[in-house]
Amino acid sequence: MLINGGWSKRGALVCNVASALTFLLGGIVAYVASFSVNVDFLVPFAAGNFLYIGASDLVPEVNKHRDMTVNLVHLGAFVASVALMWMIRVVLSH
Repeated sequence: MLINGGWSKRGALVCNVASALTFLLGGIVAYVASFSVNVDFLVPFAAGNFLYIGASDLVPEVNKHRDMTVNLVHLGAFVASVALMWMIRVVLSH
C-alpha cells in the first residue's frame, strides 16, 4: 500500500519495520501491566480495530471490482469470519 501511495521501496520497508517493532513493545508493556491491571479488554479492542481496518480500508478496494462473483466471494469470506468469531466466543463462554 505504501509503494502504491508513492513511497520508495526503502522508505516503505523502514516504515514497516518501525511499525512492526511497536508490536513487540506493546506486547511487553501489556504483559508487564497484566500483573497489576485487568487487561481483558485488550483482545476485543484489537479485534475491533482489525474489523474497522477491514471495513474502512479494504472494503472500498473490493467495491472497485465490477465482477459480482468476486464481490460475493469477498462478502462471503467476511460474513464467515464474523460468524467464526461469534462461534469461538460462544464455545469459550461455556
